[in-house]
Amino acid sequence: MITEADVLKALSNVDDPDFGKDIVSLNMVKDIRIDGKKVAFTIELTTPACPMKEMIHKAAVNAIKIFIDKEAEVEINMTARVLGARNADGSELLPKVKNIIAVGSGKGGVGKSTVSSNLAIALAKTGAKVGLMDADIYGPSAPMMFGIQGERPMMREVNGKGMIEPMERFGVKIMSIGLLVDEKQAVIWRGPMATSALKQFVSDVYWDELDYLIIDMPPGTGDIHLTLVQTLPITGAVIVTTPQNVAMADAKKAMMMFQNANIKVPILGVVENMAYFTPAELPDNKYYIFGRDGGKQLAEQFEVPFIGEVPLIQSIREGADRGFPAVLNDEPIALKAFTDIAQKVARNLAMRNANLDPTKIVTVKL
Repeated sequence: MITEADVLKALSNVDDPDFGKDIVSLNMVKDIRIDGKKVAFTIELTTPACPMKEMIHKAAVNAIKIFIDKEAEVEINMTARVLGARNADGSELLPKVKNIIAVGSGKGGVGKSTVSSNLAIALAKTGAKVGLMDADIYGPSAPMMFGIQGERPMMREVNGKGMIEPMERFGVKIMSIGLLVDEKQAVIWRGPMATSALKQFVSDVYWDELDYLIIDMPPGTGDIHLTLVQTLPITGAVIVTTPQNVAMADAKKAMMMFQNANIKVPILGVVENMAYFTPAELPDNKYYIFGRDGGKQLAEQFEVPFIGEVPLIQSIREGADRGFPAVLNDEPIALKAFTDIAQKVARNLAMRNANLDPTKIVTVKL
């Protein structure tokens, strides 16, 4: 007779490679059911974007057959529950949002919005609940990238308070100043007005439950950035750069801002955008127009993970221009690049939450 204790003992030989512990001690094994030689159970991963899903599944099947019965019929249900590094007691803003990820660079034009939008959609495609806050008040790009230009969000009442309902597209909840003002008009505001608008994106928008809230940061290290870290506990930051030295110089400033002793936002990793050019007719060729390995060198210098490269290819630009981001297309190079980046971000975030204390809101004056 196979017992539940037998199953747990066998599965204790299966490790999660990210955490370096077995899936039983990590409390990932759920709902064990045994009927003769039929063994069924659930493995609950820390993120639906886990790149090790198939490996863990195969190892669990092998463990049952090797340590219990080689003729056992094994059925595994792979699920996920995203863990957060934030309090959920209702005492803070956005208590239902588990993780807040800032995507920044220190410099404009390096592809923060491209990375943010494709990262958000790639995570949503795994089944996660995702939101995107476009924090670039002066140059909002989310409406164009998601094809919702000219649309306006609705209002709803939540606990007696009128709140803005974020737009939803491709499984992502979206909020941007570009959804509230005429796209033909420039936003000519002083700093306090811009930061006030950003605070409203937090307090007056009904984000509801989210596994990940992606914040597309504006260029620089100024008012908006300080307002965010003083308003929300940012779980982690992703730094976007292009390979050339002038872009990396500004990316270093963004990196140092998040690592400042008074801010202390963990860096989840570096993404190198426009890493190389690959012509459609020569998909195996790579031309390093802007230099090579700048993002890797930046990650090594600051001892943070290098998340991946995004190539300079036409489909990525076209997807952004027509409101249908590249990760939704069948073009294999772009699809793989952004899918891999999303998996690594989710993986690094899960490890950050397991090993570090929750980020605190910045309270000192900067």
